[in-house]
Amino acid sequence: MKAVYFASVRERIGKSEEVVSPPPGVITAGDLVAWLAGLGETYAHAFDNPKIIRVAIDRHHVKHDALIAGAREIAFFPPMTGG
Repeated sequence: MKAVYFASVRERIGKSEEVVSPPPGVITAGDLVAWLAGLGETYAHAFDNPKIIRVAIDRHHVKHDALIAGAREIAFFPPMTGG
């Protein structure tokens, strides 16, 4: 599946997207965030507060308990503000 990173998540990881192959135990969006955080220092920094990371599966925002099976693209966003 393709992982896409936006804003500060992208800046901290140092890339806008990549193809990832999480292990079988990673079944939810939250599991994926935790797994990514374990990939190294830049990922740990990007996901240092996983509760605030927003996730979209195939361009639909989801909660962290959403299943990722069959997803083609999973995007990660920091909290968004605006006006």
